Amino acid sequence: MYKPTIGLEIHCELKTKTKMFCGCANDPEERHPNVNICPICTGHPGCLPTINKEAVRKVIKLGMALGADIPTVSKFDRKNYFYPDLPKAYQISQYDQPLVNGGVLKGIRLERVHLEEDTARIAHSSQLADYPKGEKPASLIDYNRSSMPLMELVTKPDVTSGEQAVAFAKELQLILRYLDISSADMEKGQMRVEANISVSKDETLGTKVEVKNLNSFRAVSDSIDFEIKRQIELLEKGEKVVQSTRGWDEKKKETVLQRLKEEAHDYRYFPEPDLPPLDLAHFDMDGIRDEIIELPQQKRERFMSEYGLNEEQVNILADSMESADWFEHAVSEAKALNETINTQAIYNYFISDLRGLMKEAGVGLDAIKVDPFHFAKIIAFVTEGKLNSRLAKDILKEMFETGSDPEEIMKAKGLDEALSAEAIQTAIEEIIAENPKALEDYKKGQVNVLQFLVGKVMGKLKGRANPAELIELFKKILE
Repeated sequence: MYKPTIGLEIHCELKTKTKMFCGCANDPEERHPNVNICPICTGHPGCLPTINKEAVRKVIKLGMALGADIPTVSKFDRKNYFYPDLPKAYQISQYDQPLVNGGVLKGIRLERVHLEEDTARIAHSSQLADYPKGEKPASLIDYNRSSMPLMELVTKPDVTSGEQAVAFAKELQLILRYLDISSADMEKGQMRVEANISVSKDETLGTKVEVKNLNSFRAVSDSIDFEIKRQIELLEKGEKVVQSTRGWDEKKKETVLQRLKEEAHDYRYFPEPDLPPLDLAHFDMDGIRDEIIELPQQKRERFMSEYGLNEEQVNILADSMESADWFEHAVSEAKALNETINTQAIYNYFISDLRGLMKEAGVGLDAIKVDPFHFAKIIAFVTEGKLNSRLAKDILKEMFETGSDPEEIMKAKGLDEALSAEAIQTAIEEIIAENPKALEDYKKGQVNVLQFLVGKVMGKLKGRANPAELIELFKKILE
């Protein structure tokens, strides 16, 4: 039986106003090439870097949130290698004194978290729609990304499957978003995963293979599971696993060889001579710690205990801090209107109905016209029997489209007047008189006919009555 051993390296672009070592704008959304550049981030000789303090603070904040150790001193190093997207022919990174040591997330121990600068972006002419026809094929470089602040998180080899790797990466992504450290959008390249994978039959580690630049959770899962299977098949045939770097071919669903794996000494790391050691005593550690808000797992646990929601429901809510906050605001407003309102009802209308409307319209919570207070009013009206579920959904849809107060919509539809007991009684008697066959069927024991009669009354009363109460009234009259 082979045992997989997997360690992850996750790179995330940090949300800062400026780049890591210069004052150029850090704007991942910039579509015009080579506009956010200067002599520092394009590697001109003699230009001195300056450390981005906010980037340092964000990495420290993540370390604190993950229960890691923050040293008193950290330093930057030069990682030397040649590639066209690296204008200086070295990358400023961190080698033996990172900003963060240790920590744990979802049972996976962390080795370290360090800061470095991103590389430039290479675009091949074959990939560019606006590349002039007839021109020779070329590779072009956009230095807008060069020297953007990049965080690298390295785990211990505690991961054992693609599924576990995805669970870890998703939780990290959530934390980065909750703490406003990174947008961590994998589709935009703001979060990239690499996996170091080996298999063996005993406690000794097998030969490690690195799979690089995995830009979706599905790619993370599929590539790891494929690589485990590939290595086991090689060993079963008596062949050796070669230490190498591989990529993931999404179309073929297999890893492909890119190059033989480099060791750390191949990069000739040495301390960055243009940057002094970083004395972290100058940072307000208590102030950074105070910025750490309720994390996703803490929110899940509180929602389960406080609101009585199940694990699946709290996972859906906690997957977006905006959704969780909006839902909680709606609960607060609803309870203020009527303490008897069931939180489960609020959840159902929010997830199934409101988010369903949002999905159809292709908008997020920040763009909708419904606010938590007016949303809560709808739930209160249903709880108090002023609206049935069908009418509530119709009114919610109109609120979504117009932003109107639900009471105004009800008034315009003639639904704001309370139904008297006499009006309900009269409607029931009229429906019974109009449907003699249904009455006969009921007397013959066909109790399901009650639903038909209730539906008729609801139509006559424009949906304002409570169906459960109508059933009881019908039973009293018919029996």
